[in-house]
Amino acid sequence: MIRETRFLISHKSFAVDLSTLTGEQHERGDRIAYSGHVSAVWFRRKDGTTRACLGTLKLWSHYLPAPLDLTDPRAVLAADMDGRYGGDCHGRWDGERYWGAQEPFTMALHLTLLEPMLDNYPAIPEDHDGWWRF
Repeated sequence: MIRETRFLISHKSFAVDLSTLTGEQHERGDRIAYSGHVSAVWFRRKDGTTRACLGTLKLWSHYLPAPLDLTDPRAVLAADMDGRYGGDCHGRWDGERYWGAQEPFTMALHLTLLEPMLDNYPAIPEDHDGWWRF
């Protein structure tokens, strides 16, 4: 992944919660394979409406030249990760409508992050690191 210094919605960037990064690596011939995931938030625009989203990024690489330091989340993210499918969205807020969980408690938790995120567009939410893109 590439860490950018500024946000451009066209780059499909993500802000990640570094404390949630988990993954495993193993040898694959003379290379290393890694598979993991991290919680993330992002903005997307559709039909002129900006949406704040939260969910999970799946991270993997099948051909890393050396083992990763799994205790350093930024080093893992900076490796040659593949995330071509983007984030798995668990909740989305466009300022009027919420899409996602149907359980009231989970919905309320999502909105406590998504509402201020959209209000402060394009700022990175507290406790997140960004902007990262594939």
